[in-house]
Amino acid sequence: MQSTVNYLWHTDDLLGQGATARVYKARNKKSGELVAVKVFNTASYLRPREVQVREFEVLRKLNHQNIIKLFAVEETGAGRQKVLVMEYCSSGSLLSVLESPENAFGLPEDEFLVVLRCVAAGMNHLRENGIVHRDIKPGNIMRLLGEEGQSIYKLTDFGAARELDDDEKFVSVYGTEEYLHPDMYERAVLRKPQQKAFGVTVDLWSIGVTLYHAATGSLPFVPFGGPRRNKEIMYRITTEKPAGAIAGTQRRENGPLEWSYTLPITCQLSMGLQSQLVPILANILEVEQAKCWGFDQFFAETSDILQRGVIHVFSLPQAVLHRVYVHAHNTIAIFLEAVYEQTGVAPQHQEYLFEGHLCVLEPGLSAQHIAHTTASSPLTLFSTASEPPKGLAFRDPALDVPKFVPKVDLQADYSTAKGILGAGYQALRLAQTLLRGQELTVRGLHWFVEMLQATCRRTLELARMALLFLSSSLGPERFSGLAGVPELQDLKRTAELRSRLRNLAEVLSRCSHNITETQKTLSDLCSELVKNRDQVHEDRSIQQIQCCLDKMYLTYKQFKKSRMRPGLGYNEEQIHKLDKVNFSHLAKRLLQVFQEECVQKYQASLVTHGKRMRLVDETRSHLRLVGCSVAACNTEAQGAQESLSKILDRLSHQLLQERTQGAQASPPLTAPYPSSVLKDLVLHMQELHGEMKVLASDLQDNNRIIEGLSRIPLAPDI
Repeated sequence: MQSTVNYLWHTDDLLGQGATARVYKARNKKSGELVAVKVFNTASYLRPREVQVREFEVLRKLNHQNIIKLFAVEETGAGRQKVLVMEYCSSGSLLSVLESPENAFGLPEDEFLVVLRCVAAGMNHLRENGIVHRDIKPGNIMRLLGEEGQSIYKLTDFGAARELDDDEKFVSVYGTEEYLHPDMYERAVLRKPQQKAFGVTVDLWSIGVTLYHAATGSLPFVPFGGPRRNKEIMYRITTEKPAGAIAGTQRRENGPLEWSYTLPITCQLSMGLQSQLVPILANILEVEQAKCWGFDQFFAETSDILQRGVIHVFSLPQAVLHRVYVHAHNTIAIFLEAVYEQTGVAPQHQEYLFEGHLCVLEPGLSAQHIAHTTASSPLTLFSTASEPPKGLAFRDPALDVPKFVPKVDLQADYSTAKGILGAGYQALRLAQTLLRGQELTVRGLHWFVEMLQATCRRTLELARMALLFLSSSLGPERFSGLAGVPELQDLKRTAELRSRLRNLAEVLSRCSHNITETQKTLSDLCSELVKNRDQVHEDRSIQQIQCCLDKMYLTYKQFKKSRMRPGLGYNEEQIHKLDKVNFSHLAKRLLQVFQEECVQKYQASLVTHGKRMRLVDETRSHLRLVGCSVAACNTEAQGAQESLSKILDRLSHQLLQERTQGAQASPPLTAPYPSSVLKDLVLHMQELHGEMKVLASDLQDNNRIIEGLSRIPLAPDI
């Protein structure tokens, strides 16, 4: 046990150690509060006095939620060693988070954004106080769980920190080599003499490497065999990196250097976030300090990302879920352009459903008017342009599974088990994503089919109403009272009109038949989709993969514990060998389930989805033809109504003249046709005119419905 006046700790409670100090978990002697104490060793006192006190002075100057708090500076009772009493973070460091097999390919997107926010905020506080850290790395970013279970990351270890303004330089070298700026790496690691001075932007390089590591689970610059095996190649990679590249690797010994300008496909970050993050990495992982961004631009760009909201969009043509980042003050037009960048669907071809309802997005409105979405309740995007469903692009986790060495090597076996388990967790995430994609595909298409069915019902009802009217209003009894005046010009015009309307009735009859057939097709498709939805819900592949992972994790924990031992006894070694065999069998079973129950089903679902989308496209094309026919009917009816109105006006005027002359007892004028026939004609014309008004109104409503139908996006043509 060791202690100061107010704090007590045991040397077994070691949290971390460096060249000049060790950090322990300690307790307040009065309150029992947990703290972290940094105890300096003898080597630390060999440094100049101003260097020894620098960390105390820096920490006393800082006060921020993303900087480790300094509570007190005390001394041990016997050795009189300096002790920093600091805030204790129970969840380890960002490095320990990244070393977990679950994060072998980087952090989940939401957690990465927390890291980005905390690191940027902490660094901003440092720059406001004119401090350069000089040792930014995941191991110096501690994790604390907040009261609501959220992660809070804090910068720590200010042993190398010093006060430095933006325009000042320093020449001393400090830091961890994988995260060092190349100029510092050249002198500190390669031991090459050079007269370069360093500025505050060296922290930006370290932040870039740290963010890449957090996003991918790997370092960005890796020579063959690892960063510490060939230091000359490590230096070459960082200094020869082309502009815009964010990573460089050497895949074989003495092999060429390969550059990457994007994050790897195994990364968990969405393309929406990657498109915002990659330019930042490219501009802070810049060797030449004159070309590297300054902190002001770095803070501005990271703030821009963090202030954006996320809108989840499921693209039915691609069968892929997207995360679109936009500001609340952006217009919907900007959102539509962002969707275009990720999906390739141009704004004029984008149509959306949300929770089964048509969602009309006016480009001029604010993005705040878009409904609140989640990964399980996104906007569903349709495209009026023909595109085949692409599906999710991913790397087969089996390609990242290492193999155990035949002999018992506790350290190597632990590393191999960790790699296999990491690939297993990646398979689990992909399986969940593929299954969610199938569910969203079936659900979105089902909603669309239901909309088409509802349109069919409304259109069919209006077509039948129009047919019923035409069958009653165009019958021969309507014109029986006019048979005695065959020479009547108006009657001839009415007969022509009746012929036109008969043709209209035939068109509507064909439309009704087509709609009825379409309804049957859509009903069959709807039944298929319901069956598919039930099959997706009954899928148990996720549970099978999770069961394998749980068993593998127990073995991994045992391997992790065993690696700290100098060796195993004979019996323990035999058990260890059997554990390796069982671990390998579980991994093989996991990957088999992933391939056969997840990937193959997903690929089959894409083929089926393409066929269904083609069927829906053809179905909607038929309904569009119906729309054209009904629109033509509407035009015909309006023309007929106008003609009848003119005829009726003339006949009514003549009838009024006849009645006026009769009331004055004047000699009757010679009428073009008998008064009784005129009365019958006017009566029939009035009835026909009124019914034509009803028909025209119904057809106008029908036309509006069909126009609405034409705005529903076309399904892709496979």
